[in-house]
Amino acid sequence: MAQSGDAIEKEYQKLMEDDDAAQAEVDQWIKDNEKFAAQGAGISQEEMSRKIRARFAPIRQAYEDFLRRHPEHAKARIAYGSFLGDLNDEDGSQEQLEKALEIETNNPAVFNNLANIYGHHGPVKKAFEFYAKAIDLNPNEPVYYHNFGTTVFLFRKDAKEFYGISEQEVFDKALVLYSNAVRLDPTNFPLASDVAQTYYGIKPTRVEEALNAWTNALRLASDELEREGVYVHFARIKLHAGRFDEARAHLNAITNEHYATLKQRLTKNIIELEAAAKATNSTPAGAQ
Repeated sequence: MAQSGDAIEKEYQKLMEDDDAAQAEVDQWIKDNEKFAAQGAGISQEEMSRKIRARFAPIRQAYEDFLRRHPEHAKARIAYGSFLGDLNDEDGSQEQLEKALEIETNNPAVFNNLANIYGHHGPVKKAFEFYAKAIDLNPNEPVYYHNFGTTVFLFRKDAKEFYGISEQEVFDKALVLYSNAVRLDPTNFPLASDVAQTYYGIKPTRVEEALNAWTNALRLASDELEREGVYVHFARIKLHAGRFDEARAHLNAITNEHYATLKQRLTKNIIELEAAAKATNSTPAGAQ
């Protein structure tokens, strides 16, 4: 006897609840084991992996059983694709997402998730196409812009060929995508920090743009640890721009022991680069 639509949906929701419960339990295992390991206890990585696989095995089987009986259930295929992705089974994840796309041909989340996989394993140029399609279908999702910008930035050679633009124009394109992500999610500190980090890979260095990006991140920092982390970046950028006094002032504002080693290293770098600059009466190499 065929199940009703309501019965199928109820079974699907139960599957989602079981998946969420398993994920939450595994996350707690990992956190607890990290605490135990810090105290000299805990189980090995291999044993933890076996334990996790055993916990997820019935969830995987439940997905397989559900989809064997309801192969046209796109949401279940998308969820299963995400589940497999979390297990680092990207081939299995890709298979489920591509089947979901055959069912729901205009689902932006599927285009984004497949683009993520193509960005990892290729073809990268197909990732560009799929991110663009996801944004076209839902232009108000910041994650799509963020993922797209990161892929353009990381695969500059492919982006130059695909779009017929220069490397500096590739940087500009990535930054525009990032700016759209920030515009749509303006209070997200990890996002703002990730965007600011991008400037380390842009040559020649865009000092003022980088400082502006970190200033934006600083406004969003939720605690002193995050704020002092931003001070580290201010110091690093100004150090290599030859603005030694400003870099030193940022380091002096850092008091958290978490950054002690990094602070000491940067202070040493300031002394060395400042001495070299005075000796040669020239601009430090890092500021070129």
